[in-house]
This record gives sequence, structure tokens and C-alpha cells, in this order.
Amino acid sequence: MALFEIETPGHIVIAWADNEEGAKAVLKENYPTEDPIRVTKRPRDAWVISKAALGLTGAYEACDLARECLSKAAGDKLHAIRIYMKETGVDLESARKTIESNIVYGW
Repeated sequence: MALFEIETPGHIVIAWADNEEGAKAVLKENYPTEDPIRVTKRPRDAWVISKAALGLTGAYEACDLARECLSKAAGDKLHAIRIYMKETGVDLESARKTIESNIVYGW
């Protein structure tokens, strides 16, 4: 199996599949109303998102606080963003990036 990146108008889906058609099938199963714009076979077996590229510095502290804010907000992303902005003084875009990058880790 290979790792594929499937881009749609609303999402970037990362999925394991045997081939491009299999990757499209994963997309249709999980997001049946979305059509792929681009399907790319990744060159390696891992997907990495650079926190520096997202503008997240002091990553461990930011992650801990973001997860705490998500917990306080009971998983409500918008509320967690507001809490994070209040507690850190960062702007909306920075708070959004931090909270969204930590949602996948679980809270």
C-alpha cells in the first residue's frame, strides 16, 4: 500500500491505498459529496506537517495549551480558539492554526 494525498475543494485527505483508484474510493467512502481535485502518491510512508510552516513556535507549550483549551471547550473548535486567544493574546489566525493542528491529536 502507498500513502496518498487527496485534495478536494474542502479537505486534504491522507489515506493508505493500493493505487489512485483505491485512494479515490477512500475519499468517496468518507466524503461522498466531494470530488478530488488532485490525487498524489506520496514519496514516503509517512506524512509530516511542519509546525514551523504553520507558524507554531514553542510547539510543546502551544500544543499543551491548545489541548487544554479544547478540553475546556468540550471539543468546540471555535470556542477553543476564543479561549486560546484570550489566554495567549495571539491573533485569530495564529490561534486557529494552533487549535486546528492539535484537534487531530485528540483532547
